Amino acid sequence: MNKNISYKQDQLFVEDVAVSEITNSLRTPFYVYSRTVIEENFGRFKRSLEGLDSMICYSVKANSNLSVLETIAKLGGGADVVSLGEYKRALIAGIDPRKIVFSGVGKQDFEIAEILKSSLLQFNIESVSELEMINKIASSLNKEAPIAFRVNPDIDAGTHENISTGKADNKFGIPISDAVEIYQYASKLEKIKIVGIDVHIGSQISDLNAFRQTFEHLEKLIYELKNINIELENIDIGGGLGIKYTDDDLEPDLQEYGGLVKRILGNLSCRIIFEPGRYIVGNSGILVTKVLHSKMSQNKSFLVTDAGMNDFSRTALYGATHRLIPLSKKKRGEEVYDVVGPVCETTDTFLKNYLVEKAEEGDFFAFLDVGAYGAVLSSEYNTRPLVPEVMIYKKRFEIVRTRPTYDEIFDKEAIPTWE
Repeated sequence: MNKNISYKQDQLFVEDVAVSEITNSLRTPFYVYSRTVIEENFGRFKRSLEGLDSMICYSVKANSNLSVLETIAKLGGGADVVSLGEYKRALIAGIDPRKIVFSGVGKQDFEIAEILKSSLLQFNIESVSELEMINKIASSLNKEAPIAFRVNPDIDAGTHENISTGKADNKFGIPISDAVEIYQYASKLEKIKIVGIDVHIGSQISDLNAFRQTFEHLEKLIYELKNINIELENIDIGGGLGIKYTDDDLEPDLQEYGGLVKRILGNLSCRIIFEPGRYIVGNSGILVTKVLHSKMSQNKSFLVTDAGMNDFSRTALYGATHRLIPLSKKKRGEEVYDVVGPVCETTDTFLKNYLVEKAEEGDFFAFLDVGAYGAVLSSEYNTRPLVPEVMIYKKRFEIVRTRPTYDEIFDKEAIPTWE
């Protein structure tokens, strides 16, 4: 565990706040984030880039809570967004629009138009069709659109197939073999300003060799573009660095990663853009839950928690494993459980055959390392309200997203009157 999420006298603390103190006033389940952990992760990442002309554009999709984005803004970070909503979140949180890149394979015309009326660093374009749409919208507004092309290098990043994005059969980017021709075409469009190139090969990557191959492909392509007088300002190399969820996970060496970037891309006279998400916020968060029931079924013990797959879906989506620990060590010994939620789906299972402190109904536990792709993927399935989010900084905590009431949920809907 991170030093800022640890036990003190058998009680789980996040920074200087006992998590049990929050359960006294806030019903579980809820997320808790450590601002200090986010700051430390950002600082560590930034230090690994010393000597590079670089910009960190935090991947908003990892955790888009305004309190997280405000922390990133205060640290001088930018944002990688994939929707107009994320763009607006970044602005509200204080992120400079000139540090925002707009990614995503399915940008819509109204999103492009509104952002062009404001400002951004670049659109990361993923198809010729998108290029032509942006040029048409920019022409209608008499605006110049700064663009980069996301290239697909056809590299297997060795990660889960659901979070692989750099192989030829993934939906992302343009084939790297077509890139020179497409850049030439774009250079002739009136309202298109070519400013960069973009790549992102996947998420939760531990093998730096995949990055090395990708960077070498980029270097070769950039020299090919120089030979036809297309000069780039930005090289956006995405994110993807993995973190350690379990003892078996490998965590890439950050200094080695930074050195790799410097060695291959550092002498190309371009700014290097990084889009870390999970690395910045992943280990900053916990999901606090309460044991509803302990039950036996054919020689198997189940712990039923009040957190469900609608609150935290990584296990159902990716087969991810997140460690579970008690908020208060009761020293009752340990037992093997299947840890499940209350949602009416068999996939609402967090852990199988998991050894943890023996639990009783009403005990509180925490899932670790849920700061990324946790709350952002939650839903109201089974008409379960979205859970609160809490930010802790030193000795203080604040609720940074409230739980909606049932009336607030129902008010978004209507029963038609057909008469």
